Amino acid sequence: MAEISLRKKIWGWFFFDWASQPYNTLLLTFIFGPYIKSIVGDGAEAQALWGWYVGMAGLIIAFTAPVLGAIADNSGNRVRWIWLFSAMYVVGSAGLWIAAPDALNINLVMTFFIVGLIGMEFATIFTNSMLPDLGPREEVGRISGNGWAFGYIGGLIALVIMLLCFAEQGNGKTLIGIDPLFGFDAEQREGTRFVGPLTAIWFVLGMIPFFLWVKDPKQTTVSVFKITDALKSLRQTLSQLPSQRSLAAYLASSMFYRDALNGIFTFGGLYAAGVLEWSVVDTGIFGILAIITGAIFAWIGGRADQKYGPKPVIAICVLILTVVAILVVFVNRESVFGIAVDETSSLPDIAFYVLGGTIGAAGGALQSASRTMMVRQANPERMTEAFGLYALAGKATSFLAPFLIFFVTSATGSQVLGITPLIALFLIGLVLLIWVKPDGEEYP
Repeated sequence: MAEISLRKKIWGWFFFDWASQPYNTLLLTFIFGPYIKSIVGDGAEAQALWGWYVGMAGLIIAFTAPVLGAIADNSGNRVRWIWLFSAMYVVGSAGLWIAAPDALNINLVMTFFIVGLIGMEFATIFTNSMLPDLGPREEVGRISGNGWAFGYIGGLIALVIMLLCFAEQGNGKTLIGIDPLFGFDAEQREGTRFVGPLTAIWFVLGMIPFFLWVKDPKQTTVSVFKITDALKSLRQTLSQLPSQRSLAAYLASSMFYRDALNGIFTFGGLYAAGVLEWSVVDTGIFGILAIITGAIFAWIGGRADQKYGPKPVIAICVLILTVVAILVVFVNRESVFGIAVDETSSLPDIAFYVLGGTIGAAGGALQSASRTMMVRQANPERMTEAFGLYALAGKATSFLAPFLIFFVTSATGSQVLGITPLIALFLIGLVLLIWVKPDGEEYP
């Protein structure tokens, strides 16, 4: 068999970001979340419901991710695991087709949703752990940024297809004034519900280059691994964390700021749908802007990462997102940043578009720099396990933002007040970043 070139391996790895991004773009944020709000009716109720189910998914991921990473490092085969979690992604997203407005079984629908979400998150652990295999340490920042930007482009194209060809507006037509393709029934919202199957199809096609060109870096056997060995290795790694202050500080810092960032992405579309009364198409256009800025600044951030290292990129992005989270609270139909506006004013919409573009820009650069920082902090011999811990850090409190939003929204009955916990999470992450060494620990 001909040797696969490094360039092909890198492009194959990029295609995972391309294939998986629509779960975040179409389902988690800009199409399916607002669709659920439109079916439930009340914005605060929908936001609380969303927070509960996403929080439950976060708990499952938090407790399972490090163990899976340790098992992968012990068994030596990551690609097989990616196949498994890819199947979960496809089944979970395709199953959302059943979310019919007149017969909504919300528990079954959200079960499909979290199965797909868990599949995406677990597959990401294993693909992220392959990053050090794609180039020298000084190059991984640029590679990560390029991959993230490529993923954003994939998400953008999928979102545009969804808005132009399928998602119905109030008049039953798509954004360009046509009936949803394939004869989908607008009254049953079949065009919008097709977002689930479209996400699944996009992933299947996008993963073809990945599975063709990305292989494990060393020959592995199909021998049965021992979970007890993996758990022993994980316990040993965890016991060493107190002596690895930089790694521990980074895991703690990223735990909070990534939780807050995921909260913004997860609830941004729902927030706009409830507070600004946007339609699914409105939030989709908002998503296009956020994705474009995200792609551009993920690429720019990758180059800044290569030149200055990931730590300053992370610090600046978290600071920007903290400010944006504060400003979002002051945008609603009655006022913008404390200035009263007429109910027909477009100023709240314009302000939210600007803030959304800023979130996309800072979020794209932050996520890219975060995974390259993990490469610098981790033990090269235990990279998949390290990214399992990274997922744990991202998910150990990932239920915190959704659950805090759930409790605050439920207690106050206000979507605006419901998102305020994100501000505190960003600030905690920013403070903990002080103790992170830019180049990480030294390993024997």
